[in-house]
Amino acid sequence: MEAIVPYLNFNGNAAEALVFYGKAFDGKILFQQTFGESPVESKPEFKNKIMHATFQAGDLTFMVSDCMPEQTVSNGSNTSLSLSFKSVEAIDKTFAALSDGATVTMPLQDTFWGAKFGMLTDKYGINWLFNHDYPKK
Repeated sequence: MEAIVPYLNFNGNAAEALVFYGKAFDGKILFQQTFGESPVESKPEFKNKIMHATFQAGDLTFMVSDCMPEQTVSNGSNTSLSLSFKSVEAIDKTFAALSDGATVTMPLQDTFWGAKFGMLTDKYGINWLFNHDYPKK
């Protein structure tokens, strides 16, 4: 397993937050994709919102996204811990273990970005994201 990466969720102002953090941390956006640039169906007014971005400043890395319009986050519930796995076996084992008493918000599944991905909130209220990138062909 690789290092835990914080994942910050916003109510439509992720792009603004990325500019703020870029100045505050003297950092940069490594990757950014809007909902309109992805195959995910979204309302027209949401096409320019951030589906996923990765930010880096020195050794600091975190990821960012806007919540879908029908979802919102509040202070304290807007952070998840993202785990990256090196094998399917490891992601399956860890997801199953943390699922005990958890609320699975997205079962592990193959994604359009070439990964196995899932999400859950564990029995202690911690939000976890699970990702295993398949080898590029």
